[in-house]
Amino acid sequence: MIISKFCRQLGTVSFLLICTTAFTQSSIKTKYSNSTVYSGIEVGSKGVKMSVIEVGKNAKSSGAIAILKDSSVNTDFISFTDETFSATLNGLTGLFNKAVKDYQIPSSKIFTVLSSGVKMQAEKDQKTAWMQRLIDSFRIRINEPQRQVEVVDVLQEARLSHLGIVPDSRRFTTFLIDIGSGNTKGGFFPYGNTKDFKLFQVNWGTKSTTNETDKRCENDKSLANFNKQLFRVLAAAENSEIIYAVNASGAYPLSDNIAVSGGIAWAIATLTHPELIDNPVVSVTFDEIRKFSEKLYTNFPVYSASFLAGNINRANEKDAVIKEVTRVHQVFDQKSLMAGCGLLLKIMRQFESAFDTKHFYLVKNGQVGWVSAYVDQQLTK
Repeated sequence: MIISKFCRQLGTVSFLLICTTAFTQSSIKTKYSNSTVYSGIEVGSKGVKMSVIEVGKNAKSSGAIAILKDSSVNTDFISFTDETFSATLNGLTGLFNKAVKDYQIPSSKIFTVLSSGVKMQAEKDQKTAWMQRLIDSFRIRINEPQRQVEVVDVLQEARLSHLGIVPDSRRFTTFLIDIGSGNTKGGFFPYGNTKDFKLFQVNWGTKSTTNETDKRCENDKSLANFNKQLFRVLAAAENSEIIYAVNASGAYPLSDNIAVSGGIAWAIATLTHPELIDNPVVSVTFDEIRKFSEKLYTNFPVYSASFLAGNINRANEKDAVIKEVTRVHQVFDQKSLMAGCGLLLKIMRQFESAFDTKHFYLVKNGQVGWVSAYVDQQLTK
């Protein structure tokens, strides 16, 4: 199968990053001897995410890197209200303290950043002062006035994501699309080296698309009106940004594989293929996602945990499906799933052709990919 072939080729750092993620452990258990544990904490558009990574002594040659923890707190920072600011500050501080006190990671081995999605939305809304206010407040809270909190630009984040998610064997034939909460970024390496990166970006993500659609709904918050307004929002995004961004990237003739990461990729992969619950990468087609999008609006109950688990025979797999599908619905409601999936479809459509077959992959845990590349970059400075 294409899926298993793709996973087999994730045989180095990317494989371990995506395939050995361990959730809900009560304490840190390292996998390798003579290793070092790091943490990356990111303030994103929707909330704060923390990944705890173990880097083995021979990580470069053997791929001895593993994700030990992956935690998140939903705070909706890009709403830029006092309430969401406070929630984000509390979430950032809480995860940092958890890394230091519970996981006993030295502060010097904890990297803190603000995502490009936050940066872009803050600039768009003229709220850049909120980012500095958050950074300053965080430094005071943890009593580290010199703590580095980098605001990552979209080019840096996209390049790091590619290096952390895509395996070396497909480095130069894969176009990465990372759909975040506040924006979508990605790109590819066009010249056979990892220095020159061709950026792809649009100022739309799952949360920002949902928010804009909600605004357009005004007093009519019905699902039917949301669907109607979503069509208009996505059509405008496609015509004003998406078509141009894909064409300007030059990716179409050079990329055989289209890899999609981000929370919505995980959600769609989980709901469309619950039988592949343990697969870190799921192969999909444009038509498959189109039909999924239609059902999200017309027959949403078929994506409930109980319904999807009903088609699974083995008890342990059934329990795993219920748990993971429940997590999806805790993160995304029906409207945000419709928005994120609709955005993905608009991007996928630019690569759909009767004359040139592209392979589409949804990467479930790609959101932690940037952390490994970021840590590696910091260690080699």
